[in-house]
Amino acid sequence: MAVLLLADASGGHLAADSVSKTLTAVQSLGEVHVLVAGPAAAAAEAAGLSGVAKVLHAEDAHGLAEPVAALVAGLAGGYGHIAAPSTAFAKNVLPRVAALLDVMVIPDVTAVIDAETFERPIYAGNAVQRVRSSDSVKVFTVRTASFPAAGAGGAAEVTPVAAAGDGGLSSWVEDRVAASDRPELTSAKIVVSGGRGLGSQENFALIEALADKLGAAVGASRAAVDSGFAPNDLQVGQTGKVVAPQLYVAVGISGAIQHLAGMKDAKVIVAVNKDEEAPIFQVADYGLVADLFQALPELTGKL
Repeated sequence: MAVLLLADASGGHLAADSVSKTLTAVQSLGEVHVLVAGPAAAAAEAAGLSGVAKVLHAEDAHGLAEPVAALVAGLAGGYGHIAAPSTAFAKNVLPRVAALLDVMVIPDVTAVIDAETFERPIYAGNAVQRVRSSDSVKVFTVRTASFPAAGAGGAAEVTPVAAAGDGGLSSWVEDRVAASDRPELTSAKIVVSGGRGLGSQENFALIEALADKLGAAVGASRAAVDSGFAPNDLQVGQTGKVVAPQLYVAVGISGAIQHLAGMKDAKVIVAVNKDEEAPIFQVADYGLVADLFQALPELTGKL
């Protein structure tokens, strides 16, 4: 049977990086149909991805979880698998879809073994669980850091579908979107993250300065977020975002297992910490034992 891929569309555009990587993950399962609940421009972007057989487009201005879940559940009869990238949007929608269909949801899939078998990390990434589902419809999210992005060059047909009715369970009030010229954290090739060692929100500007020099995204440990140094949407780790950039620079981060779960798939890891016994050095490719307040300005100045 075919696969229904729920796309994330925000700001009038398709979240192309996460959708294209999820497309790569599910292509072995059968013909892929992409559902876009959003503007027509996002549906057109999805149609241009290589490997997409059809795009289903429902006009939806705000992407509220309840009507989108009802829409997906209403379309589920023709599909053996319903997948989405592991984004905040999908994590809000797919558990509701699974509940409506009375099936299990499999989160954070990192490998598709066959039509019924999937792998996902557990215990903060220290073990891999193999899950076999006998449900009639397999509902799962994909950890996109584990897959390459599908290319462009597709020309799929875009088919309109009726949006689900408003059940009155929630209502849109307003969108508050943080605008930034920096790359999006989960798709950036370079990430510079700061931890508790920075000491204050004002000192976190050192991270931002280095990131701007490198053209990098800014991340933070949970300790830095909990201390108010950085906003929650920058958190990297088990309870934050999972990243797999080409270069990850960890500054003032001790390397707690919860943080490592979110960044250990980076190709090259550079750590700066004054404690030579910090666990971060066990996973770092390059380590600098130094006072970050001296090392960071010097490094930034020489770039």
